[in-house]
Amino acid sequence: MDNRSHRQRGALIVISLMPWLYASGAQAQEPSAPPADAPVQEEEAAPALTPEELKEIEEALGSDAAASQQSAPTGTATPPPSGTPGATSGLSVPGVNNTGAGANFLDLSFILDVAAAAFTDKEPLQSGAHDPTRNGFNLQQLELSIGSVVDPYFRFDGNIVFSQFGVEIEEAYGTTLALPYNLQVRAGQFLTRFGRINPTHPHSWDFVDQPFAVGRIFGAEGNRGLGAEVSWLAPLPWYVEVMGSLTDATGEATARSFLGATSERVQSPLDLQATGAVKQFFPLSDDLSLMWGLSTATGPNPTGYRNRTDVFGTDVYLRYRPITQAYNTTLITFQAEAYYRRRQVPGNVLTDFNTYAQAAWRFSPRWATALRYELGTAARGEGGERVTDPLDPEWTEERNRVSANVTFWPTEFSRLRLQAARDRAGWRDEAGYSLMLALELVTGAHGAHAF
Repeated sequence: MDNRSHRQRGALIVISLMPWLYASGAQAQEPSAPPADAPVQEEEAAPALTPEELKEIEEALGSDAAASQQSAPTGTATPPPSGTPGATSGLSVPGVNNTGAGANFLDLSFILDVAAAAFTDKEPLQSGAHDPTRNGFNLQQLELSIGSVVDPYFRFDGNIVFSQFGVEIEEAYGTTLALPYNLQVRAGQFLTRFGRINPTHPHSWDFVDQPFAVGRIFGAEGNRGLGAEVSWLAPLPWYVEVMGSLTDATGEATARSFLGATSERVQSPLDLQATGAVKQFFPLSDDLSLMWGLSTATGPNPTGYRNRTDVFGTDVYLRYRPITQAYNTTLITFQAEAYYRRRQVPGNVLTDFNTYAQAAWRFSPRWATALRYELGTAARGEGGERVTDPLDPEWTEERNRVSANVTFWPTEFSRLRLQAARDRAGWRDEAGYSLMLALELVTGAHGAHAF
């Protein structure tokens, strides 16, 4: 019997069973009381189905489903039949048509950051790639964030940034999920975990722009590169994580203090940037917690044969949230980082110091305010004298910047922030002032920010 006659026979069987199905459905409903004068009708008993008839119906319906799948356009797939372990379709999209137990859900989100800005300086000293840099409207970024568990062994995360001038892959890396001995490895392109600000994205910042120390030392995009990282969670009574990574040492906007824009060939591990960090967490009380970190990065620089750059940093994060008090939504945080940079150049060793400290107070669920102070010293030689830095020849005096802002969240998916700043660079005649109004919109999956 061909498929057509088989389907026709199945259809006839289904049609012949419609009165029985209707009667069964009517009996399943709650009957209402009939009118008193309604005529009494005798109901005929529904015919019973034999096992052979039930099997024929199932086979007919199965043949119809298979035929319709074969005639569907290429690339179309149906979900796997329920109750069939491991059944897959031609195209499995996590979270869309693969929703069974253990399915991989693809988390997608778009984050838009735009700002209107006004500067008194003709050339503002903004060092971040996502900072507003000119009077008028600025598109800071449109970020596509992607994340998913690939299988029991790996997770994938990616961040693709769209700007007015192009598209770039900011991060794209895989992370292991099942290594023994509290070990974890990630590989791909990622922001190194130096300090606290560098590995984060603008939507998690307390300010519209990034501290100028990050741009001065690492570059406008922060320190990132292609490479691999290993981290280990120490089995101690308090939280201690130790990590180390090897990444490319090139990139004008990502490895400014190292090889920068040069295209040096990697001939040995010494031609890569090595980064190490230790993160410790201390719950001081139910309401107060402290995180303290130490970081270091070392790599070659292009000023001479085997000349190197070393960066040392420390960061502290203090968080107060009275969870022991019902209905109290107050959140107070204090965050500070310090960077010490040492660079070998022909005939000298240059050093400089950069730091920032900021405090944020979220005094209601929708309102917060924050204050930040930044400081950067001029470069000094081995004898302590001020010298000209080839990377920043104008930076011959100290620079400090003070910023303050107020933030309003209409919901957790949108944010408005008004920020003002005074920037005093010693090599300029007057201080510069700025005013920014930033809008952020988030759509899609919005994961929790790192502590």
